Amino acid sequence: RRERQRFVDKNGRCNVQHGNLGGESSRYLSDFFTTLVDLKWRWNLLIFLLTYTVAWLVMASMWWGIAYLRGDLQQAHGDSYSPCVANVYNFPSAFLFFVETEATIGYGHRYITERCPEGIVLFLFQSLLGSVVDAFLIGCMFIKMSQPKKRAETLMFSRAAVISQRDAKLCLMFRVGNLRNSHMVSAQIRCKLIKSRQTPEGEFLPLDQCELDVGFGTGADQLFLVSPLTICHEINSESPFFCLSQRSLRSEQFEIVVILEGIVETTGMTCQARTSYTEDEVLWGHRFLPVMSLEDGFFRVDYSQFHATFEVPTPPYSVKE
Repeated sequence: RRERQRFVDKNGRCNVQHGNLGGESSRYLSDFFTTLVDLKWRWNLLIFLLTYTVAWLVMASMWWGIAYLRGDLQQAHGDSYSPCVANVYNFPSAFLFFVETEATIGYGHRYITERCPEGIVLFLFQSLLGSVVDAFLIGCMFIKMSQPKKRAETLMFSRAAVISQRDAKLCLMFRVGNLRNSHMVSAQIRCKLIKSRQTPEGEFLPLDQCELDVGFGTGADQLFLVSPLTICHEINSESPFFCLSQRSLRSEQFEIVVILEGIVETTGMTCQARTSYTEDEVLWGHRFLPVMSLEDGFFRVDYSQFHATFEVPTPPYSVKE
């Protein structure tokens, strides 16, 4: 069967685009800081460079303007004449004075004198504006770099889900694992069934979301993720797969979205990893191969067998049947 459009990709990206926002697009500007953080890195770096470049050129032009209006550019800077800024003769020297002041380099060759009140006011304005720009842009870059999105790259999900019997009950199962030694604190897993349906009133719901129970009542959804775990959804009378059989699975069209959330131990930030399974990726009558083995003083995880499954005898009938 050809691959159909997914609601959530295997890597967790949601295939949803918002269009025809109209006047609602102004809401992005009202929360400009979050909008800036959500931009791609190339746009963040471009805004970062443009903001500093424009700010530096504008402020250097203001220093050059003060020197031009006072006539400092035409006067010889000696003991008999006190300019606003010493040793500023043209725009490049005004630009260098601004950069030295803004970056607190202070070579000592160019400095502001006390007989220039407009220069003192501009110096105070420059200090305040520079602090605001630095706090905004550097804070934005720091938050973007510290986002735990890349931590989700080391959280693995099995490529396929399986349906087989466990403890004499028909179950839908998939596997999760953590590649890092650092733990995911308070890790919790949730599952959503995305499937189109029609209500008794005739309303068509194209992407109806239904919760799959993976152990809410027993606490099995709270994971101690130090080794690969097999997550189990028991198919019973309350499950949306109550009428699912091996034959009907071939004609069904659904998507199971898996959401794993937890706190990164090293940073204390919340991380979320997502994946999905379509009906073509659900294997009836299969079970996952073991990946844990006991060696000399420790347990070893063989991730080469993480996605591997093998067939087991499983009734082809639904739980209802």
